[in-house]
Amino acid sequence: MVLDHTGDVSHSPLHLRDRSVPVPEAGQVLVNIHVCGVCRTDLHVVEGELPNTSFPLIPGHQAVGTVTQAGGGVTDIHEGDRVGIAWLQGTCGQCEFCTSGRENLCLEATFTGYQVDGGYAEYAVVPARFAYPIPSIFSDEEAAPLLCAGIIGYRALRLSGIKPGQRLGLYGFGASAHIAIQIARHWGCQVYVSSLKPEHQALARQLGAVWVGGAMDMPPDKLHGSIIFAPAGELVPPALRALERGGTLALAGIHMSPIPSLDYDRDVFGERVIRSVTANTRQDGIDLLREAAAIPIKPNTVRFRLEEANRALQELKAGSFQGAAVLKI
Repeated sequence: MVLDHTGDVSHSPLHLRDRSVPVPEAGQVLVNIHVCGVCRTDLHVVEGELPNTSFPLIPGHQAVGTVTQAGGGVTDIHEGDRVGIAWLQGTCGQCEFCTSGRENLCLEATFTGYQVDGGYAEYAVVPARFAYPIPSIFSDEEAAPLLCAGIIGYRALRLSGIKPGQRLGLYGFGASAHIAIQIARHWGCQVYVSSLKPEHQALARQLGAVWVGGAMDMPPDKLHGSIIFAPAGELVPPALRALERGGTLALAGIHMSPIPSLDYDRDVFGERVIRSVTANTRQDGIDLLREAAAIPIKPNTVRFRLEEANRALQELKAGSFQGAAVLKI
């Protein structure tokens, strides 16, 4: 499914097209893709909310498939291995960020389905060092949303500073949040969920939230850490007010609407912290897949055919399904 130019998803900007099978270069592997998750970042790419997109482009960055060919110099991944392709696909490896365990901040990073072709296709190439072995406990469909929704949710949990047994707030309850709550519950956290959609609220209750309210409702208890998954800047002030003194609010989206002005005494004072979540490191992915397999995480998925990618994005934008959408290739 190819994007020639950005446009509102209601106009179905993706088109089914035959392309040549890519050839892996040195250090790369060719993956025959089985499934690809549909992410809100894909929506931001397709609708032009992220800058510097290359066209024509195949979106998608939560792909799971089988290696069919390895380029020169690849020794640790073999034909027949099942691997995942995630958002981060390349870094310079030499800057201060790459050499200090913060490769997610590399200014020369490249991203799957944004600057290079991604997983809304039968085949894709990826550098072998950015291909994730998929634990056997997961089916292809279960593994796909872990590769972004899961990894970003996991990094957001870490950056929120939440500790086992503490109170965690989640704002928005889509693909990432429905995985994050399972990890937080495994850690023994009490999870408070604010969400617009009744069906998302129902899933939050089913997954063990101790309190569920509307998007702007104030939880009954002060929270030690919170994550905003919804791309809605207007949630930041009430989320800060709901924090305990010294708490951290993590903003997990790659794009967010403008944040209203903050009242220092009411919203920030008391050493409350607000921080963004920017992409992920490979170690985040490795750690998330290991922990997800140990729990084990059970993503809630809704299947679409590859040629239904426009409809999947439309329903994602409308919040019409629970959990994560997955394209079956």
